[in-house]
Amino acid sequence: MDNNINEYGIKLLTGKEGEPTIQLISIIGEIEGHECASNTSKTTKYEHMLPILAGVEFNEEIDGVLFLINTVGGDVSCGLALAEIIASMSKPTVALVIGDSHSIGVPLSVAADYTFIAPSATVIIHPVRMSGPVLGAPQTVEYFKLTQNRITEFIAKHSEASKEDIERWMVTPGILSRDLGTILVGEEAVRYGVFQETGGISDALAKLKSMISVTVAP
Repeated sequence: MDNNINEYGIKLLTGKEGEPTIQLISIIGEIEGHECASNTSKTTKYEHMLPILAGVEFNEEIDGVLFLINTVGGDVSCGLALAEIIASMSKPTVALVIGDSHSIGVPLSVAADYTFIAPSATVIIHPVRMSGPVLGAPQTVEYFKLTQNRITEFIAKHSEASKEDIERWMVTPGILSRDLGTILVGEEAVRYGVFQETGGISDALAKLKSMISVTVAP
């Protein structure tokens, strides 16, 4: 097996001569950040993704990047940092949500230049939460508000959804009995402007190839 697939969930996609070279990067499971997840959890490791993304940006032989996303969220700070890096890449980028894009996975999935979501895929937008003991002080509340505002502003900037709608989705009592937030599925997420199209792998690759052809046109 390709070691890059086995270790990092990435693969270089190359076709016949004259076709673009595309870097495939999968973002799956939990976004692991400053703390390690359990050994039984599927994770996308922050410390791996940083050099991978920097290397792709630096490599002139890579024409574009396809992100396949199926994540339950994870470390807010690290997930948002990765989203900022994706958004700042100069190469054409396309993201395809194929299962779930929950919590901090939402900024990650809208950071690409063009975004797809599979018809059955789900998005969950909910308020910022933290595990473990939390200090009940005004400063803690303000920190939560600041972090939540960073997320909503990023999503609004990189999608057609308004900040007001995103904030409303975060605090709407939803389907989950012990949670607050909103679940959007496939076409619904497109209709509300979070993603640009519903589609699958062939749609995402075709779109990325067309974007690459525009960037290299004389």
